[in-house]
Amino acid sequence: MRHRGGHSLVELLLALAIVAILAALAVPAYGRYAYRVRRVEGKELLLRIAQAQELHYASYSRYGELGELGFHVPAWSERGFYRAVLRLGAGDHPQTFVAIAWPSSLQAGDACGALAIDDAGRKVPEAKDAVAYGNGVCW
Repeated sequence: MRHRGGHSLVELLLALAIVAILAALAVPAYGRYAYRVRRVEGKELLLRIAQAQELHYASYSRYGELGELGFHVPAWSERGFYRAVLRLGAGDHPQTFVAIAWPSSLQAGDACGALAIDDAGRKVPEAKDAVAYGNGVCW
């Protein structure tokens, strides 16, 4: 009996199994990478808000609301992956601010959650996430 050119069923199943294993490894890695790439948009929005705050402070000796800084309320990132709000200080700390960007749309499942920046330039996840992600993993 002559061997015909072609592949046996076992060889095809083995190749399919290898492809499935590679795909099982690649898909989660791509998902984490996509979250990191979209997180840049939230960071950029927060840095623009912080820079606008410092310019406003230099002119008026106080921090301003988003509308005063030229942003919509709430401020949305360029592609809509983050929505930012601003909290101005009150009481004992009137000359402070915290800008917080919450993930939305495709970014809503990001483990880092909300990102924040304050008047001192501290870049942290929102307070509830600071313990888990406060070591620079998210920023």
